[in-house]
Amino acid sequence: MSLQPIFLKLEGRRGLVVGAGTVALDKIAALLKTGVQLRVVAPRAREEVKQLARDGRIEWVARAFEPADLDGSFIVIAASDVPEVNSGVYRGAVERNILCNSVDDIPNCDFFFGSVVSRGDLQIAISTAGESPSLAQRLRREIDEQLPQDLGPWLKTIGELRREILATRPKGEERKLLLHELAHRQVCDSPTCAIRQLARPHASGANNGTVILSNQSAAEGVEGSTVRPHPHALPSHVYLVGAGPGNPDLLTIKALRLIESADVILHDDLVPQAILDLASPDAEILNVGKRCGAKTITQEEIHALMIDYARAGRSVVRLKSGDPMLFGRGAEEIAALKDASVAHELVPGVSAAFAAASSLGCSLTDRNWASKVIFSTGHHAQSHNRAALPALEDATRVVYMPGRDLTLLAEEWMAEGLPPELPCALVSRAAQPDEEVLSTTLGGLHEAPAAAAPSLLLAGWAVREASAADEIVQSSPRDSNLTVA
Repeated sequence: MSLQPIFLKLEGRRGLVVGAGTVALDKIAALLKTGVQLRVVAPRAREEVKQLARDGRIEWVARAFEPADLDGSFIVIAASDVPEVNSGVYRGAVERNILCNSVDDIPNCDFFFGSVVSRGDLQIAISTAGESPSLAQRLRREIDEQLPQDLGPWLKTIGELRREILATRPKGEERKLLLHELAHRQVCDSPTCAIRQLARPHASGANNGTVILSNQSAAEGVEGSTVRPHPHALPSHVYLVGAGPGNPDLLTIKALRLIESADVILHDDLVPQAILDLASPDAEILNVGKRCGAKTITQEEIHALMIDYARAGRSVVRLKSGDPMLFGRGAEEIAALKDASVAHELVPGVSAAFAAASSLGCSLTDRNWASKVIFSTGHHAQSHNRAALPALEDATRVVYMPGRDLTLLAEEWMAEGLPPELPCALVSRAAQPDEEVLSTTLGGLHEAPAAAAPSLLLAGWAVREASAADEIVQSSPRDSNLTVA
């Protein structure tokens, strides 16, 4: 059986509900939101139903159902506690060509109530044709958790602008593209909002010229190229987005939406193809990564690309692995965007440190062992002033890009006073399918094989092999000072 999903306009129509118990109350509450004129027939009723009648929101007829009650109804719900009554209601509705739903009785239903996710006028209805309402409810909860809460007001504003465009723009491809543009751009409250200005007729004369890159980029596919403006160029905007550790499942919902809708994606070399595959087929995707000292593009050229694409009216996503504000040169790119007066937004991502800790099955701030977390890069992890960096055994140390030879780092830390038996873990490609984990100690780091990039080093008493995560450590250099809260 194939069902046709439809949304009925019931405002001002006459509806009938037979029954006034718990099941009927749920249907009454759902129908009242539509503005239907509702009549309820039942000899007895729950107090909530009686109160709705006293408030004038429904009409309650306190008697048993009679076939004549169906006359004049547009929609009927059979929700009594007596199956024979419900069957009689359905037969009478069929005879009169009235749509009827007999609750929890699939054969006696012309339609089904779906599980609905609502954001204002936006409604997503899920139906299993009555086979599993529980599954429909579970899917509704999952969808509800993913949808932004402000979609309703945004949709209302889009509707207003859509009607203005339809009233002022002639039919054609340009108007069609403009209407599609509305659905991809946020609309702010200000009357000078870029997307509001885009909807005005005077915005149709947008500059159709070509913006030349201000720097000759050496990146593949960029050198000597031009940035052509979007058909409906908007004031510039760049999103600095965290791609997380590389697993698409660990993207934030906002990051996913921006990747899917971006016109241009400028990504680091460490962002995997599985995440880039989420982009629109029409998106322009450029690798602007600098890895292992091999620089095919300078930082200044990356700045120029962001700025020029944005000024051409493109939606630009600067996609960085992990979190853009943690060892990702985010501060430099923000400064460049500010100097160029280019609007921008930061979208955080899951840092590789947290993904690695999850893989190890440990907490970076295990209250028995670590009250601090120290983040550094391999370049800065070695102390150049030992007096300024005391031995902090109650800290978990996380070193991004630790390098291939960890001997010098281990010697520096032990010289600071950290013990050679301090647990360490090297995690390569955290949270990705080919993730690798090597557990060792500070004293054994010099024997550790080179880890495949991207990798990071975790060190501290909170770091243990997953198989020992639930064990209580009986002795350590810190036992005498250990206080359990």
